[in-house]
Amino acid sequence: MAESSDDLGIPMKPARPAVAPAPTTPVRPAGVPPRTPDVGRPADPLRAAESARLSDPLRRPSETSGQPRPSGELRRLSVGPEITLSGEINSCDKLFIEGSVEANLTNCRDVDIAESGLFKGSASIEEAEVRGRFEGNLVVRKRLLIKASGRVSGTIRYGQIEIECGGQISGDIQAQPAGETSEAMPDVAPVRVVS
Repeated sequence: MAESSDDLGIPMKPARPAVAPAPTTPVRPAGVPPRTPDVGRPADPLRAAESARLSDPLRRPSETSGQPRPSGELRRLSVGPEITLSGEINSCDKLFIEGSVEANLTNCRDVDIAESGLFKGSASIEEAEVRGRFEGNLVVRKRLLIKASGRVSGTIRYGQIEIECGGQISGDIQAQPAGETSEAMPDVAPVRVVS
């Protein structure tokens, strides 16, 4: 087929017949959810990790035991506002409370109690930040931070403590040497804060 020229005398190639390419399916590694457009939202690595975790099919504990978790994946539990949770919580890297939790908490690294949050029970953790209320037995092996709106009462053991102006703590309170474990804490009924 001969080439034709446009109005300016520039040679043009003949148009090729339109052929639709064969559809292809993008290849994704196992466990990676399909990407959805984030129009108008900044990238949030925690949200991306959370959505990836939530999109995985549920597995029985026997199917996941013995398998290491991918590095950087947190075992995070959030209790939202107006939610009440009671029972035992085990093996949680981060617990964020905006609602009400009445539980025994073991094998947890961090607890963050929001201003609207309430925790009643016992907890043995690495670090805690309290802006709401904690009532019960608390062992914080590293740092206990009580914000201005925070209220902590009961039997409290801590490695380090920081209390902002306005924060309150009451009950049986003792610093704990770095080597002690939570088993050293006596079983004492919690002291209630009355305001």
